[in-house]
Amino acid sequence: MGQDSPLLSVEHVSKDFYGNVVLEDVCFQLRAGEILGLVGENGAGKTTLMRILFGMPVIAETGGYKGGVCLDGEEVRFASPFDALDAGIGMVHQEFSLIPGFTTTENIVLNREAMRGSVLNAVFGERMSALDRAAMKGKAESAIARLGVKLDPDMLVSEMPVGHKEFTEIAREINREKTKLLVLDEPTAVLTESEADILLKTLRKLADQGIAIIFISHRLHEVVELADRIVVLRDGGVVKDLPNEGVSVRDIASWMVGRSVAADRAASADGRRIGDEILKVEGLWVDMPGEPVDGASFSVRQGEIFGIGGLAGQGKLGIPNGIMGLYPAGGEVSFRGKTVPLNAPRTALETGLAFVSEDRRGVGLLLDESLEWNVSFTAMQIQGKYLKSILGGLVRYRDEAAMRKLTQEYIELLDIKCTGPEQKAKQLSGGNQQKICLAKAFALKPDLLFVSEPTRGIDVGAKKLVLDTIKRYNRDYGTTIVMVSSELEELRSVCDRVAIVDEGGIAGILPPTAEPAEFGLLMSGVSPTGAGPAGGEPDGAKEARRA
Repeated sequence: MGQDSPLLSVEHVSKDFYGNVVLEDVCFQLRAGEILGLVGENGAGKTTLMRILFGMPVIAETGGYKGGVCLDGEEVRFASPFDALDAGIGMVHQEFSLIPGFTTTENIVLNREAMRGSVLNAVFGERMSALDRAAMKGKAESAIARLGVKLDPDMLVSEMPVGHKEFTEIAREINREKTKLLVLDEPTAVLTESEADILLKTLRKLADQGIAIIFISHRLHEVVELADRIVVLRDGGVVKDLPNEGVSVRDIASWMVGRSVAADRAASADGRRIGDEILKVEGLWVDMPGEPVDGASFSVRQGEIFGIGGLAGQGKLGIPNGIMGLYPAGGEVSFRGKTVPLNAPRTALETGLAFVSEDRRGVGLLLDESLEWNVSFTAMQIQGKYLKSILGGLVRYRDEAAMRKLTQEYIELLDIKCTGPEQKAKQLSGGNQQKICLAKAFALKPDLLFVSEPTRGIDVGAKKLVLDTIKRYNRDYGTTIVMVSSELEELRSVCDRVAIVDEGGIAGILPPTAEPAEFGLLMSGVSPTGAGPAGGEPDGAKEARRA
């Protein structure tokens, strides 16, 4: 397995961003030739930890971190990724960082090109050296051979299939002479099943050559198959660090998600009427960059709070954005039995739908306008509210007193920290901006409200207030709520049913009282017993969609 002394030691690492703790007292070790599976839900702290290991500038720019990182027994504190590379740490990010117009060879040896001199060097110096393309190709072929895969060294990246790009990224990292630790962030997310199998075998081969690997993946069966050790992060801390001996996918899923909160559920049907189907979605596809939807089907009942969860990039955010017309979409959506035209935002609003976007600054707010203008604007435009008429309706103008009264009501209801309705939206904190987005949607009095990441960027106390407001709004007005969130426990505490999105489709729909491991399995692409067509996709549909 390698040496007894650790290659990498992470010792009591803690990190906060402006008071929000994202890592707390994280400790683990990694030996040469060992593969460590690092898993956790969205927001568990995996990305921040990798940024620390790789010396990403955002860490230093936000106050650095506490604790220490030791490499080969010596403490390191990288000022930039170049320092990490020089120390022997390579990283393959989830998004490709290849140059499309360069070949496989040129990308692999980038910034380490072989040069050959000429007679002009004696006069003009090294700048007159030329690329030694034969030597460069030899280096690239050597790195490719270490991977044990077939790549064309002369193929342009722009012409490559996705799997070849992934292998090119890895070849580039192991081509560095000093590489002894390789960090891979969701390396199989874009690969087919056969490509993923090849990659796992390749990583095992690299480990056998003495390279230590940190393997981050939400595909838990791959973690179980590949890793020597497993570290589970939850809420910024290590909850499990153990050898991969007798560990099951269900075990990891349960550790990731945490204990059941069934006993603490605040959303019950008491005092609420859950009616018949009000929204039906069939075969929805949405072309939203980073969150594509591919064949999602589900239905929502009148008066319920329906949750949509899943890992980042799997499509959960694309569903409301597509239905509300913010990104190109297709499929069938019906509301109260009538077809909802897609790609038509105004029509969706006129139908009785409303949307609180996760992108509050880009979509949700008029940042240079007052709070009263933000809260009332959509209701004014779509429903003609908060307007006064003269000359028989020929002239209409803003009812500023009504706008101010409305905004003041929501400032008090949502405990929005501001100087008053006249303050500009851009002057509020992120959490209070999110509350203004909610107020704007509530002002429409919609029949169905999509709420996407309603507590993102809000502190713990404010989270409870926002969630309680959503529940109260649902109870008092009978408004149907579709809530999209990366926080599974948040969904389970509020929703009547929770759908999990995986690879663009509905992997399954579970009651909030289901065991945490059941949700974790759905997120990892494994269908647990009982999560079949309970409002989700029928058996076999997902496999057909992937094919």
